[in-house]
Amino acid sequence: MCYDIKTSLESQLRRAEFNSDEQDIRELKEKLKPFVETNLYHASGYAHPHTLIYPDANPFLPTISVWGLIPAWVRDTAKKAQLWNATLNARGESIFEKPSFRDSAKNRRCIIILDGFYEHHHKQGKTFPYFIQKKSGAPMTVAGLWSEWLDKATGELVNSFTIVTTKANALLTKIHNNPKLKEARMPVLLADEDIDTWLQPITGEADKKAITALIKPWEGEELIAYTVRRLRGKEAIGNVPEATEEFHYPELTAELF
Repeated sequence: MCYDIKTSLESQLRRAEFNSDEQDIRELKEKLKPFVETNLYHASGYAHPHTLIYPDANPFLPTISVWGLIPAWVRDTAKKAQLWNATLNARGESIFEKPSFRDSAKNRRCIIILDGFYEHHHKQGKTFPYFIQKKSGAPMTVAGLWSEWLDKATGELVNSFTIVTTKANALLTKIHNNPKLKEARMPVLLADEDIDTWLQPITGEADKKAITALIKPWEGEELIAYTVRRLRGKEAIGNVPEATEEFHYPELTAELF
């Protein structure tokens, strides 16, 4: 699963810079300031933070979006509240069938740019957070779905997204060992050459198969992982740079890898 992330405005805007000049980027940063935190060293999906996505409708223009997909068919805020925490992630294997995700899977896919993400390791009834990133430190591109929902009470059009997940690779299988889950999971990470395929319109069965083929464990650049301070509870230090610093726990005497 992926419920905790790290991202920065600099990383999120890197894709936009391909098609924009310096003046455009400066103006875009100023426009985004009131809505998006510059750096999310640790953001929990359960807090439903606003961040940037690149939707298929305009794949080089970042769009402000809230984490936790709200399907267009949601009737009111009560139903939204009931559903919201359950749509932070979408199981890639079933996105074309599940009512909450199937319309977005067919018509509204996006990418999210992260610096890394967090997962919890379980041992003897305790959980220990790990931070996962590319060995090079480069940003990672994550597959997502997005939606637009009209809040009838306020008239606001809310843009929201979910992170698509798949079976874990070897590294994440060692970390993500939640005994309540049937299998270890991880976000779908996209190689640069696969981004256009993920964002392309589905015009036939071949397009759908090409997109489905991308929902697989990451086999690209090596990922590294290390333990960090608590992300939740009284010991959590919050959204500060220290959230991604390596931290050792005496209970973890044996190395996972």
